[in-house]
Amino acid sequence: MRSQRGGDDEPGLDELLMGAARALRRRWSAGLADIAGLELSPHEARALRTIGHHGPTRLGVVAEHLRIAARSATDVVDRLESRGLVERAPDPSDRRAMTVALTERGTDVLAKTDSLRKEGAAEFFGALTPAQRHTLASLLSKLDSEPGPRRKPRMGP
Repeated sequence: MRSQRGGDDEPGLDELLMGAARALRRRWSAGLADIAGLELSPHEARALRTIGHHGPTRLGVVAEHLRIAARSATDVVDRLESRGLVERAPDPSDRRAMTVALTERGTDVLAKTDSLRKEGAAEFFGALTPAQRHTLASLLSKLDSEPGPRRKPRMGP
């Protein structure tokens, strides 16, 4: 694959960004197993975080933030509920719908996962100078704020 810099052996920007994201995720994942003996997956921790920051909320909101199907969000919430981290309740504005909210234990676990995430990020990004971190944050914010869907690359002739 040809990189943005032109050499055939150099990784492209996409590979570098994905590699850095995987390294950060691995670092965070390693610590999740130790939190309250729950062995949370990064996906479950993200769901817990979404519920904690938006809850009580509907499952559709959880699915949207995790970018997964509603049925998959139900499975994730079922696993969190079985561990006593979240609880379901009828939506006060629509009796046909359910909301999900953190339990007291879920609130404690979320605080621990957020702390772990911040510590891991500080260590990971500590390899950069403050100016480099500022530049990286600015660049990533720009990429993350690009409007609308991207055109799909054409495959074939």
